[in-house]
Amino acid sequence: MLSDSSAMSLMNPAIPGLVWAYHFHPGAAPCTRLPLDAARSDLEVGDGFLWLHLNLVDSRVNAFLENFPGLTPPAIAALTTHDTHAAVTLDEQLVYGTLVDFQREFDSETRDIGWLHFFVSDRVIITTRLQPLRSIDRVRAAIEKNASRYKKPIDVFETLVAEFQRTLIALVMELTEEMNIIEDFVYDNTPRDERRRLAPIRRTVVRLHRHLRTVLTLLRRAAATDDDEMPPGFDDAASRLIGRLEAADHDVYALQERARLLHEEIDSKLSSETNRHLYILSLMTAFLLPPTLVTGFFGMNTASLPFEGNGSGTAYAFGLIVISVLAAWWLLKRTGIL
Repeated sequence: MLSDSSAMSLMNPAIPGLVWAYHFHPGAAPCTRLPLDAARSDLEVGDGFLWLHLNLVDSRVNAFLENFPGLTPPAIAALTTHDTHAAVTLDEQLVYGTLVDFQREFDSETRDIGWLHFFVSDRVIITTRLQPLRSIDRVRAAIEKNASRYKKPIDVFETLVAEFQRTLIALVMELTEEMNIIEDFVYDNTPRDERRRLAPIRRTVVRLHRHLRTVLTLLRRAAATDDDEMPPGFDDAASRLIGRLEAADHDVYALQERARLLHEEIDSKLSSETNRHLYILSLMTAFLLPPTLVTGFFGMNTASLPFEGNGSGTAYAFGLIVISVLAAWWLLKRTGIL
């Protein structure tokens, strides 16, 4: 026989993969954070709206979402996909898709790209992810600080994208500081090859620009959707988000151009240094070639060589070497090479 608590647990199981859940009350009342062991019946609220954040590592999330009321098959696919590209879809006043974010370790933040899947209706917003993400943790902190500003689920969605933009700007500032240090070395009197340090920065900036342009394009396309497909408040939120992301895109593009010019400057300085070394080697070759000819001539094992029987032959040969070096110097000076 099962105990009463066990029977109730089987009839009303906990929410699989739950990271957190918030119930936003209407009016100025603060929101309520549901416990991690909240049951599915706790999601049946009569007023306000819910925000569920789920971890896709739990394999039971798919089955839970399939039985969640209001979710369409395309929305379920968007919430459970492992695709690594951004998407924003509007359908019957629902918004769902995938947003770009940055992964976060338990004790540090990283620059690795992560993916946040979302679904927004008039009564609920659901987000899912595989790895912990930077921006969504900041949204949770903002809700804990001031929950009264979130009147509907689309407000939480707007904050998610806005926090991604803020994280992006913070990352751009970090990359700018690193590039400033590299730039100081590049323009120093002592040339150094900083391409190895610059390469990961360029790679990160290119990825940021590519994903940011994708999100911008998707939001513009979503904002141009028919009004009957668009949920209430999405048009205004999309307009504000497009303005924020366009400003961030300008900063990222400027950083990308700066990194490209800095890489070209490094290549130019290294090419100049290589040319200078080749110039020195060419001069050494020009000065040493005539003495080499002289020593090679007198080193032949043939009869009747000049100064062969002269006791001062070595001195005469050395004099010819000096004369050949001076002749080479005069010729290079006359032609303007020196």
